[in-house]
Amino acid sequence: MNFVFLSPHFPPNFYQFPVGLAKAGARVLGIGEAPWEELRPELQTAMAEYYRVNSMNDYDQVVRAMGNFIHHHGLMDRIESHNEHWLLLEGALREDFNIFGPKRRATQTLKRKSLMKDVFRKAGIPVVRGEVYQNPKHAREFAKKVGFPMIAKPDIGVGAASTYKIANANELEEFIKGKPDCDYFLEEFIDGELFTFDGITNKDNEIVYYTSHYSDFGCYEAVAFNEDLWYYSLRNIPEKLREYGFRSVKAFDIREKFFHFEFFRRKSDGEFIPLELNCRPPGGFTTDMMNFTSDIDVYQQWANVVVQGKFTESVERKYHCAHIGRKYGKQYRLSHEQVIDKYGEHIIMFTEVSPVLAQVMGNMAYLARSPEEKEIKHIVKDILALA
Repeated sequence: MNFVFLSPHFPPNFYQFPVGLAKAGARVLGIGEAPWEELRPELQTAMAEYYRVNSMNDYDQVVRAMGNFIHHHGLMDRIESHNEHWLLLEGALREDFNIFGPKRRATQTLKRKSLMKDVFRKAGIPVVRGEVYQNPKHAREFAKKVGFPMIAKPDIGVGAASTYKIANANELEEFIKGKPDCDYFLEEFIDGELFTFDGITNKDNEIVYYTSHYSDFGCYEAVAFNEDLWYYSLRNIPEKLREYGFRSVKAFDIREKFFHFEFFRRKSDGEFIPLELNCRPPGGFTTDMMNFTSDIDVYQQWANVVVQGKFTESVERKYHCAHIGRKYGKQYRLSHEQVIDKYGEHIIMFTEVSPVLAQVMGNMAYLARSPEEKEIKHIVKDILALA
């Protein structure tokens, strides 16, 4: 199998995907902007060839890279980046080079929140009201319909980037006046707790692995209010969330890919309301958390599914695994040394976070695990307590 991996060096922990592919028997061919000498040795070893481009946004350069690979190695079988930013590029390349996976039209549905809502609705999953911004009059009419607060976010966007929580008519006018020059999606506000439904599918749209993560707030609060982001994996997944998750995977026809669905559990009635789909692995160190939760290797297992058609490890959710993100400029009650001293038996990884991700994920990330939910909540609270 000839497998093209786009931007294989980012995010930093995702080098393990190309390494897994090579171990599974694929010929891995990389395209990226990073100089060869800056790539990790493991990544260099995993790739049969690497083509550096000046800009991944220059489609002609990327097409030339593909042509070079085809000339040297024959037709390409798969292309992937596991990166939301390159999803549309993947779709264009798959279509132009006749490669398995979602093409241009399908990737629009996987990117636009307005189109996602239609898919959720057709799958019989309850959604809140939402419409694509048309003009100031339309925005005011939508506000009258759903009331305040309401949410305005880019129709194509990741996390909480350029998302607004609009509390009243004055704030709506401020948003209209300063609205960024891109398509925006207006949506009814949901007061709820954040749950994810994450996993991997095979070529036949069957889920071969799934898990879930929980937080009482999301990326919006981490960015808008400089909150410290934390979330942890669940050992027991709510049945309704599982049902909606399986139904969503079928509805979006996700094949041989990771999926990352976000739901709010509405506080008023306990109903799970879908927010969006990211057709890629969940961000940050969540793939490592998946490993630490069940003592498996999802990097290798995804590669096995792609190359060999099977997920070969049995999965037991042994632990709750938490991401605990701290930000520079805050005074925490426990120093880093005290955190390691106090919770060393539970902390399985700590690392500085790439500046690109730090606004949401924190500048320093701790991954901690425990079989007890009460204990993992205590660890989160203690590590994030301010002086």
